[in-house]
Amino acid sequence: MAGATRSITINAPREKVFDVIADVERYPEFLPEVKSIKVSNKRGNESDVHYVAEVVKTIKYTVRLKEERPTKVSWTFVDGEFMKDNRGGWTLDEVSEGVTKATYNIEIALGALVPKTIITALVDTQLPKMLENFKRRAETIAAKK
Repeated sequence: MAGATRSITINAPREKVFDVIADVERYPEFLPEVKSIKVSNKRGNESDVHYVAEVVKTIKYTVRLKEERPTKVSWTFVDGEFMKDNRGGWTLDEVSEGVTKATYNIEIALGALVPKTIITALVDTQLPKMLENFKRRAETIAAKK
């Protein structure tokens, strides 16, 4: 499986960052690659999240999301196109008052017919952009309240 871990410092309280990460139904508003999200099977702090994303081509997949407020959001793979596995999560550490270190990690296994260049593009190009989008969203929301 290919994997990556990246951290970013966000000028927002940990609770606000957690709220942005956990509010998956709003991802299409600030993540251009996410075309649609549907949440199902909510039970306690777990739910199934069905993604339609545009990453070189349109892919559909489902993960089981688990929230551990206010420090962690993780997921495991349920099913999907072109994917064999997708697991990872966010860990949120309070650096100082109103400042959060968000660490994102992902491990993904794609089908045998998926070129390695796509995996490289996801990690090297898409991941940093995605982190910046989360940072911008959390800082904007924190500044409004």
